[in-house]
Amino acid sequence: MLTADVPARQDVVRRVADLVPTLGRHAGWAEEHRRLHNEQIEALAAAGVFRLRIPARHGGYEADTTTLVDVAAELARADGSLAWTASVYWIPSWMVGLFPEPVQQEVFDTPDVRVCGTLSPGGTASPVDGGVRVNGRWRFITGAHHSHWQEIIAIQPGPDGQPIPVVALVPLSDLHLVDDWHTSGMRGTGSVTTIAEDVFVPAERVLPLPVVLSGAAGADVTMYRAPLLPVASASSVGTVLGLARAARETFFERLPHRKITYTGYDSQREAPVTHLKVAEAALRADQADFHAHRLAGLVDGKCVDGTPWTLLERAQARADLGEVCRLAREAVDIYARASGGSSIYSDVPIQRIARDVQAVNMHALMHPDTNAELYGRVLCGLEPNTLYV
Repeated sequence: MLTADVPARQDVVRRVADLVPTLGRHAGWAEEHRRLHNEQIEALAAAGVFRLRIPARHGGYEADTTTLVDVAAELARADGSLAWTASVYWIPSWMVGLFPEPVQQEVFDTPDVRVCGTLSPGGTASPVDGGVRVNGRWRFITGAHHSHWQEIIAIQPGPDGQPIPVVALVPLSDLHLVDDWHTSGMRGTGSVTTIAEDVFVPAERVLPLPVVLSGAAGADVTMYRAPLLPVASASSVGTVLGLARAARETFFERLPHRKITYTGYDSQREAPVTHLKVAEAALRADQADFHAHRLAGLVDGKCVDGTPWTLLERAQARADLGEVCRLAREAVDIYARASGGSSIYSDVPIQRIARDVQAVNMHALMHPDTNAELYGRVLCGLEPNTLYV
């Protein structure tokens, strides 16, 4: 385990679990309005969710990724968009801790600060006196509506003229938000586009992307002894796990009152096909749980012992992430297909859960095939064909 307050982290898991019914009541509003409800944000702040990946010296919990998996899984039982947004905030918040101490103080001085961001380059950073001037456009910025800062990736000309990807921290007040989040899934995340027009960023708030990707091996704060991609993988995987649990809960909640139309079964619960399908779905979810916690255990264990990460371990982290996505989607699909025609009504949660888990599976970092291919490539002794490992 990490060095921060273990009881405090466990309290967050319990508080979030207790909040599930309340948070879930806003899921329909969030989907309709394409952003989280303010009361959802306030509840997460009160529960300590936004402090989980902030260093203890700045009032955070320095939580391990196992805690993140458990918290996100609980949140996704209420609302997949809510869980995904919290998970996305955790990743840039962790990244802030790699910047110089004055920058950390500037960001973390805001109580329950929320930092959104992306790992995809979307703009340029032109060197000027004292820093860079940024212009660009970044899509899929989850939680932008409720964020204080955004972490951006931009391309900066290097001393030899070669382009260098850099990470910069920008106040949300310096960016324009484009209300373009019209999607089939994860609608409540409000993952809009943000635009920078000649935004000045001081040099202390800019780091080369390779520095951030590598983490800070040997750091005094244990949670920084891991590369960014395994950290990001373990930070986001709990949402998918929770969606599978949410599908199971909503299916069994409706089961006692359902028959199978145009058959002799007055109770769906008595049909052998139901028995087979719910067992299959439960086993898929159990396998997803294994891979999610193996991933988190790998990240947390190596953070504690401080041993260098092998390329195979880094590829395995992404493979576990992809496998959780695949297995959870399959479990949700089974429950959804067994839920009957009445489940397509918008007030039945299973249809939203199915769309959300499909949307997550299409995310570039989460995609099962992309992650499996990377793992297989490394298993075959080849170098990865991506920086994001």
